[in-house]
Formats: sequence, C-alpha cells, structure tokens
Amino acid sequence: MDLLAKSSPNRIGDRRKRLIPLVSLIVIVVLVGLAASQGAIVMQRRVILALIYLVAVVGLYIFVGNSGVLSFASSAFMAIGAYTTAIVTMAPNMKSTFLPDLPAFLAIQHMPPLAGIMLGGFMAALIAAVIGAPLMRLSGISAGIATLSLMVIVYIVFGNWDSVTGGQRSLMGLVGYVKLPQATLFAIGAIVIAFIYQESRGALMLRASREDPVAAAASGIRITRHRWIAFVLSAFVTGIAGALFAHLQGTVRIESFYLSLTFLLLAMLIVGGSQSLAGAVMGALALSLLGEILRQLERGVPILQFDLKIPGGLGDIVMALCLLLILMFRPLGLAGGRELTFSRNRTSGDNG
Repeated sequence: MDLLAKSSPNRIGDRRKRLIPLVSLIVIVVLVGLAASQGAIVMQRRVILALIYLVAVVGLYIFVGNSGVLSFASSAFMAIGAYTTAIVTMAPNMKSTFLPDLPAFLAIQHMPPLAGIMLGGFMAALIAAVIGAPLMRLSGISAGIATLSLMVIVYIVFGNWDSVTGGQRSLMGLVGYVKLPQATLFAIGAIVIAFIYQESRGALMLRASREDPVAAAASGIRITRHRWIAFVLSAFVTGIAGALFAHLQGTVRIESFYLSLTFLLLAMLIVGGSQSLAGAVMGALALSLLGEILRQLERGVPILQFDLKIPGGLGDIVMALCLLLILMFRPLGLAGGRELTFSRNRTSGDNG
C-alpha cells in the first residue's frame, strides 16, 4: 500500500510533465493571436495566414516527422480541402454562375462554413486512405517521387475538371469565415491532434521504423500500416488548412496549390525541425515572420532619413539562403529535434 501511495503522485507528475510541450505550444499560439488582435487589419490578416500555414505544417509533420518519409502531397490535400468547402458552402446562385455544369446534388448543397471546412478535411483524408494504401509500401526517394506525382495529378485534374472545380477559373463568393479567433482555435486544434498522435503507441512504433526500418520490421512492427495511419491523419489536418485558406481568401484558384506552396511548407518544417512538433510550429511562425519582413523591405521601409528597400525577388533568395544555412549548420532545425520540455534530457525522438 505504501508503495502504491508513493508511486501514484509520481505517475501524476510524469503525466503533467508530458503535457508541458503541448501547453507551451498552445500558449505561444494564443500569445501570437492576442498580439495580432491589437494590430491593424492588414497585420491581422498576415497573422491569420501564418496560423493557417502553421496548421498545414503541423499536418505535414504528422507524417513526415514521425515516419521520416518525405512527402510533397501537402498542397494537393490543401487543394482538395479548399475545393470541397468551396463547392458545398457557395450559395446556389453563385454556383449557377461559376459552375453551371455542376451535378444537381452538389448544386443544391449550401452548408455552413464550419461544416464545409470539416468536410474538406474528411475528403482529403478519404482520398489519402485510398491512395495511401499502395504508396505507403514505398520508401526513400521512391515515396517522395510518388507523393510528388500525386501533387501533379491533383493539380492537372482540378485544373481541367471544368464542371466541378471550374478548371482554371477562380471560384468566388466564399464566406469570409476565418477571422483571428477561428484561425487561433484551428491552430490549437491541429497542435492537439498532432500531440495526441505522437504520444500514441502507433506513432512510437512509426518513429522506431524511422530510425531503423530493418530492426523495426524484425521486431514485428507493421511499418506500412502505421505509415498509412499517419498519412491519412496528416491529410485530414492539411485538408482543413486548405479549407481555411479558401475561406480566408474568399476565392479558390488551382494555381494557389502547386509547387510554390509545397516548397514553402517543406521549408517551414525543415527550418523548424521535422523531428518535433515544436519544430513544426517554430518553423511556420519564423518563416512567416521572415517573409513579412522581407515583403515590407521590398516595398521600402523609412528609417531616419533613408528609405531602406531591397530589390524585388531578393526576398526569395534570402528565404532559400536561410534554408540552405539551416541544412548545413543545424540539420535538426531551430528546435534541434526537441520539444519544449524545458529539460535537456527529453527529445521528440525518444519520447515523442
């Protein structure tokens, strides 16, 4: 009895310690939202976009960070989420204008924005579940090329499916549902989902396969199955990010979901550190801040009697240089593969 009495507080303390990374990231996101709420409307919109990128990068981390398999499919799942919510939330009169050949059962749908956003995530997860079954058998560069092919296929199909997506035309008239509070809540939700998953037994086994796939397979770990689960969950979160992006912009165009977005999300994950949830959050916020600073410098910033301005396009070079420096001198990213535990002993690779 004495032993049980002594061990129970220890267990409770351990559980509380394991929640420190989650609470820390939630506090950071809340503080970012509160700080942005005091700024101008333009600044708030920039922060909302950064939080949407954060959702997408966290979704990307769920698969890439835990499996160690590179994926280029994030923009494809964002496109699926964006077009799904656009089709089911647009007013019927807008559909008759932009999508006159839309099937009747879709033309009459008019869901609330929140329902459309969640449906966008589920649709991305459904497609990932079907496509991921054969793809998750691949590893290394083969898996990367396969997900790149998936991105290209979605881009071509959506860009030419005139009756359903409008093809190369823009879909307009989406409800501007995503404000700062909604973006903050969805960012927190994505972090919670990723944290719960990375603390699960399946994610632990998946990370074991990331470190040594041969030993993991020999230990009886079903690598393909656990990769598939992470891939589907990743698609769900990323699809929600795409739906949020659509409701922020108020319009959907297929060009928004291609190579530039794919490489931006990958850069955010790599800069922050792909092996920890903290790295995904830090990378998304850090590159969003850097991008905004460079954007302002391209427009010109008055300092004392001078107008500090950099040439157009130099911002992209600076972003690429930052990515290169991170890869060369800090390959584990800004977070160093660690969670925000305020301890030098725990790492995401060991404890998730």
